Amino acid sequence: MTYPERFAVAIPVLTLLVLSWSIAGCQPTANDAALPIETAVLTHAPEVPPAIKRNHPARVVVNLETQELVQRLADGVDYTFWTFGGKVPGEFIRVRQGDVVEFHLNNRPDSRMPHNIDLHAATGPGGGATSSLVIPGQSATFAFKALNPGLFVYHCATAPVGMHIANGMYGMILVEPVGGLPPVDREYYLMQGEVYTAGGYGAPGLQPFSWDKALAESPDYVVFNGAVGSLVGDKALRADVGETVRLFVGNGGPNLTSSFHVIGEIFDRVYSEAGSVVSENIQTTLIPAGGAAIVEFKTQVPGDYIAVDHAIFRAFNKGALAILSVAGSPDSSVYSGRIDERVYMPEGGAAQSIPGTAPEPARATTLAERIEFGERVFAANCVACHQANGQGIPGAFPPLAGSDFLNGDKGRAIQVLLNGLEGPITVNGNTFDGVMPALSLSDEDIANVLTFVYSQWDNSGQTVLPSEVEAARK
Repeated sequence: MTYPERFAVAIPVLTLLVLSWSIAGCQPTANDAALPIETAVLTHAPEVPPAIKRNHPARVVVNLETQELVQRLADGVDYTFWTFGGKVPGEFIRVRQGDVVEFHLNNRPDSRMPHNIDLHAATGPGGGATSSLVIPGQSATFAFKALNPGLFVYHCATAPVGMHIANGMYGMILVEPVGGLPPVDREYYLMQGEVYTAGGYGAPGLQPFSWDKALAESPDYVVFNGAVGSLVGDKALRADVGETVRLFVGNGGPNLTSSFHVIGEIFDRVYSEAGSVVSENIQTTLIPAGGAAIVEFKTQVPGDYIAVDHAIFRAFNKGALAILSVAGSPDSSVYSGRIDERVYMPEGGAAQSIPGTAPEPARATTLAERIEFGERVFAANCVACHQANGQGIPGAFPPLAGSDFLNGDKGRAIQVLLNGLEGPITVNGNTFDGVMPALSLSDEDIANVLTFVYSQWDNSGQTVLPSEVEAARK
């Protein structure tokens, strides 16, 4: 019997089981019946519900809806996500140790799949999964007592479980200890997950799920909060100098372990695996698939701090990257910034070309497509050095915005991408003396990315054609 046939047979059996479990239910005890009732405040990432102020348990009603919908995965790339609450990750749930959680799971009528929920915070069969399977247009209710404090993952556990998780069905529930967590200035919700697409990273259009890549544990995307760039630019996390920041970090998986790190910060405290053991002065913390961690730190100097999975190709080439933008006054006693600059010329050494060849990209047929495709190439290859606004990094990487070096000679710009660049150059009156390796890009990609750059930031607006790159390459 094939897998789809086995799944088709399983659904009616599971539906009958759900009906029996729903009748049996999780009934409140006499003491639980006297608890005050409140409706849980749920938030979409990166927001977190407010800390719990009450000093007694309650019966907390959670209403969560499963929804299947097409959303952005990366620029020009869409994916059909299966969600808790309409976004990835699912909505953040916050309760208190000793609370009775009355859970209502609702599957929208326009869904195509049955869903359920396994809450790692719940003690009971399947973490609630055995009591919550809902076909499209159905609702199920069960209850559990939050016995253990900590930060817990929840996810769909309907077969095929890995596919439901990979499609975005994961989130987190915080069970605060009695007395609550120590107060901080900022709290944020960040969750890592993998997306297995039939097309490679950046392949445009609506991408289907790849079963083969999922089985091989080889995702093209490893992202924070459901998409590449979900926490950068205008969507970056914010804090001020001197504030304490708490990150609730989860790993939906379904396969990979996360090596969570914030570049330029040291975690003052880490609740390892989101339990009760606190470690101090941690640089990077491991978060297993289906696990979580709570990290806390105080900000001392302003700047943009990059949160990554330190399996580093995932960060800069698959999407596991977020920004915490800290505003305030510098403190040179903590971090001086650049205090000296000079030419250093040791003997030997040379720039090395990156081996390999890029896959054949989609070919642009209009100027608008060339600019659109070029923006994707820029985001994948150039943004880390030259920045999203084209301003570069003073003293390190020259600006592309309004660049006299770039606008003055199109042929030279093509040669830089083909062959790399080493040695001093002057851009807008400032000298830069670094190394740019040759990029392993096709003629189409080079034409597209240069056309995109020329179309931005007060540049000349000229077009570069693949035939011009081909001629320069020869």
